[in-house]
Amino acid sequence: MSNNETMTSPATIGLHHLGLAVPNLNESIRFFCDVLGYKLLGEKPDYPAAFVTDGTTMLTLWQVEEPETATPFNRRKNIGLHHFAMRVPSIEQLHTLHQQLAARDDVEIEFAPAPSGASSEHFICLIPGGLRMEFVASVEA
Repeated sequence: MSNNETMTSPATIGLHHLGLAVPNLNESIRFFCDVLGYKLLGEKPDYPAAFVTDGTTMLTLWQVEEPETATPFNRRKNIGLHHFAMRVPSIEQLHTLHQQLAARDDVEIEFAPAPSGASSEHFICLIPGGLRMEFVASVEA
């Protein structure tokens, strides 16, 4: 394909996995598996890394080398991952998840569930390790 040609369909078909650098691998594994119900697919102790999934999307959690000196991400000043958003099956489950996460000491809610356009609701929080995570549910028709 030359530079002047345009593709008639996307070159990709969806997210295979998302790699996240975390300050505490074990804490992140516990959060995704114990709190959100993800399944641990495997680990790579020599990196160290772990692979977790919700059955649809895989996340790769990578332990940073020196967490005490790592620079936390600032969504207004750094280039890179601003946040990542995961689907929740229903508005009711979105509200339940918000209440569960709001009760935790290791999660900081940025804003409570609110409309996101005409067809969904969402909320964003900081999860252990300081990553911004969004949860989104479609409004049932």
